[in-house]
Amino acid sequence: MKLIALMLSLALEHVATRRLKLRELRWFDPYFDFALGRAERLAPPGAAALLVAALLLATAPVLWASLVLEETFVPWDLPYLLFAVLIVFLCLGPRDLGSEVDDYCAALAVGDRDAAQRAMTELSESRHATRDVDAVEEAIFVQATNRIFGIVFWFVVLGPVGAWLFRVSDLLRRRAAFESARERALGTALPAAESIHAVLAWIPARLAALGYALAGSFDDAWNAWRRVGPRERASLRSSNDRLVAEVGRAAMTGFLEQPANSGAAARNAMRVVMRTLFIWISAVALMTLFGWAV
Repeated sequence: MKLIALMLSLALEHVATRRLKLRELRWFDPYFDFALGRAERLAPPGAAALLVAALLLATAPVLWASLVLEETFVPWDLPYLLFAVLIVFLCLGPRDLGSEVDDYCAALAVGDRDAAQRAMTELSESRHATRDVDAVEEAIFVQATNRIFGIVFWFVVLGPVGAWLFRVSDLLRRRAAFESARERALGTALPAAESIHAVLAWIPARLAALGYALAGSFDDAWNAWRRVGPRERASLRSSNDRLVAEVGRAAMTGFLEQPANSGAAARNAMRVVMRTLFIWISAVALMTLFGWAV
């Protein structure tokens, strides 16, 4: 049934993403601001513990609803299935990655540099030159982990609760980064929020990188993976992002069908992501067939 829920959620995302703004979940912002304000005054272990508690509290309603539905109905009966589809749909975001890539490419095609810059800033969560090919590709592969593969992985492992936990951890990280960019001193709160999300993203990032290798040039992707390992120590989040970015870009070797420009690079990177998503869904289907996924 997880396979059915994933397929329905992905289809709903494709159809409704431009019409619904609910997935941005901005009503969490005051709650996150309160938690970050308390965490910034604490030592690193205390800040991490407080933010973990805040995330668990934000996840509690979904856990409660899941338990109620499991007790009231046969697990994966229609009410539970609809609940799972709703949760996964809300978690796949805050916006559809494919739609953002299309908007970016369309803005470049008509020469609207301001719109392209806005789209690129949203993709990379920072300002980059609109025609920086490497930055475009890397941003797409990194965001694919945050918006798609992390959600799918934790949904398969823990159900709706897992997908929601990963989503709120990413929302907390984004909110902390946004407040820090506004020159608000967050102290230990920002690294704590990033570390919590990075821990949850560690396995999905590596499975996504494996998917990129299978979806593109395996030899080039594997060599890139080996090069990433011996480098200097970095934060867990930087390690995750660098891995998926470099392996994803290497997997595109020989895959480009158009001249190397940022628009073509974005479309081809998105093709690798979609091929990888197809591989993941196929793997979930096999797991379901053999009874390894409920």
